[in-house]
Amino acid sequence: MRAELRTLPGDLADAVARRLVAAGLAEDPEQAYEFALDARRLASRVGVVREACGIAAYRAGRWADALTELRTARRLTGRGGYLPLMADCERALGRPDRALAIIHDSGVRDLDREVQIELRIVESGIRRDEGRSAAAVVALQVPELTDGRLRPWSARLFYAYADALFEAGRVEEARDWFGRAAAADTGEETDAAERYEDLDTAVFEDLAAPGDGGEATDDGRVADGGEATDDSEGVH
Repeated sequence: MRAELRTLPGDLADAVARRLVAAGLAEDPEQAYEFALDARRLASRVGVVREACGIAAYRAGRWADALTELRTARRLTGRGGYLPLMADCERALGRPDRALAIIHDSGVRDLDREVQIELRIVESGIRRDEGRSAAAVVALQVPELTDGRLRPWSARLFYAYADALFEAGRVEEARDWFGRAAAADTGEETDAAERYEDLDTAVFEDLAAPGDGGEATDDGRVADGGEATDDSEGVH
């Protein structure tokens, strides 16, 4: 951030930086957006300022404002990392065709893999909006899902995949992937652990229901009905 603010006079750069830091620290999305707007009023031609304003608008649910700011930030910086947020704004504005045009643009193949994965997550959400739950699952079936390597963005991918599986009615598989997301989410950026626990409890209660082959015991076994197992089949 400091590097991009060097084009400003010293005192002005400091004033802008203080507002951007305040925007990043503010817990209330609207307050964060106001801080970002204050920075924009001081330095509207600096890419990092427009980027911060766009992200703050996005977090505040101001989709049209976010889209405008992120488009400007991209024009000023040339960076493609804003595309997932831009596509999600189009989705939120009820324009899935425009969102998909961003997602499938030929230039996407040259972007960082993390950006490509984030675009996939947005596409999965669009397919769910359309009522195409199977397509939402397929959109996230990328090699990084099952190659055994953890990346900084793996938790988000696993979580989105679990959510798509759940919406598709594949509850046991969803439980497995929420568990994987929770394990990968060392920064607790998602509620994967809570979702896993909720589904784990629901599955256990189903197994313990009368007529299911016996009562569940304390060690996770089903009396007279064999062990309770995780029969997730993984990626389809």
